[in-house]
Amino acid sequence: MKLGVFTVLFGDKSFEEMLDYVKAAGLEAVEIGTNGYPGSAHCNLDELLEHPEKLRAYQKAIESRGLTISALSCHGNPLTPDQSFAKLCHDTFVKTVQLAEKLEVPVVNCFSGTAGDHEGAKYPNWPVAPWPNEYRDVLNWQWEEKLVPYWQEWGAYAASHHVKVALEMHGGFLVHTPGTLLKLRDRVGEVIGANFDPSHMWWQGIDPVAAIKILGKEKAIHHFHAKDTYIDQEKVNMYGLTDMNSYANLNERAWYFRTVGYGHDMHEWANMMSALRMHGYDYVISIEHEDALMSIEEGFQRAVQNLQQVIIRDSVSTPWWV
Repeated sequence: MKLGVFTVLFGDKSFEEMLDYVKAAGLEAVEIGTNGYPGSAHCNLDELLEHPEKLRAYQKAIESRGLTISALSCHGNPLTPDQSFAKLCHDTFVKTVQLAEKLEVPVVNCFSGTAGDHEGAKYPNWPVAPWPNEYRDVLNWQWEEKLVPYWQEWGAYAASHHVKVALEMHGGFLVHTPGTLLKLRDRVGEVIGANFDPSHMWWQGIDPVAAIKILGKEKAIHHFHAKDTYIDQEKVNMYGLTDMNSYANLNERAWYFRTVGYGHDMHEWANMMSALRMHGYDYVISIEHEDALMSIEEGFQRAVQNLQQVIIRDSVSTPWWV
């Protein structure tokens, strides 16, 4: 395994300043946002696609520092009824796949998307209960008319460009659990897998180690985000796990994101690393920092320090004692 970082948290640094900072921190990989929710601070898609000399310089800047790109990330919602945002998200995905192929990056990270509840809807609709029955009807319509057709077409497009699609299982989107990911993968193919982020498993009440085993058996983990979640049980009793209080009001939230080791102890993180190795994931562990209690610098450095204790780096052949 290699340790990397989702570089959106360094958006105030230039591309090369960011690379120098990441290298100095002892990391080996960068995950770069190309637009959508992550923004595009370190990647101008059109410029890199249209100018081969700038693409070569971009690659050289990364490779000369001994770094690799673990994934290009374009998290958005291509299924939203907001047509202008849907087009931006879709066009960004298509261009990101094209750039990933040129850079020989094997993975594009994104969200599955969430549609509205009918053809004339104005906003996305995320059903979370099977009754009253209209919620189930909405969900079936979203899957059969929007989600599956979209990813059957554009998953095939990614595969034709030798790129895997790693969907982050995030609440608010139609693929948000191991079950929904495998359901879509069954309809679309192995090009679809997970950008596995344990923080979103914890707040949905899912054990990340168990989820890794479920997906790992199907070879359905394409990328990994290292982010933690703190669960405040007293607030869960008040608001539930689908808490709608603002992230700006942590004192009232049932859960909130933390840097690695500040929501769950390192034994739990060690168990995740072992489960990943047991099921064949030996790719990048990419730090994502969204801890509102820590500065960018402190949260990032704590994550690096903690992950260095548990990441499993060396490959293993036949056990020496067998």
